[in-house]
Amino acid sequence: MMRRLTDADYSIDAVTAAKALLGAWLCRRLNDGTVMRRRITETEAYCGEEDTACHAHKGRTPRTDVMYSPGGCAYVYLCYGMHEMLNVVTGREGRPEAVLIRGVEGAEGPGRLTKALHIDRSLNREDLVSSRRLWIESDGARPKFTASPRIGIAYASPRDQRRKWRFTAIQ
Repeated sequence: MMRRLTDADYSIDAVTAAKALLGAWLCRRLNDGTVMRRRITETEAYCGEEDTACHAHKGRTPRTDVMYSPGGCAYVYLCYGMHEMLNVVTGREGRPEAVLIRGVEGAEGPGRLTKALHIDRSLNREDLVSSRRLWIESDGARPKFTASPRIGIAYASPRDQRRKWRFTAIQ
């Protein structure tokens, strides 16, 4: 039985949420009414200003302001000037934490998944609890997964580069 995630599901810390989102379904309603659903297969956690890999490491800016919202909204940004990236804000208001959705079934890689599901910056700040355009559902399935260091964060401290906050479902 599918259920849409609620505020309570997003009010947890990013590491716990990154694990919990594996196996959930990322849902996107297109302008023509078509609904696309893809199972989440890979996530990465970013945990507050003290995490040097987190966008909010240097504090609140116009770009990172959304990360300070209560958990349950989308943070969508442009990476390398060409790839839209989808993050799910988690935790409590005022604490900038988010989970990068790195892969879904049929679209491995954060840029590929946003292209496949037509996710762009117009969905930044979208309320995932009440939105009719973007949301996450769960059927309760929890796949086994591996944990490894996050990728693409050479700018982060060595300690933060070593954190095993990248989670990949085992097929």
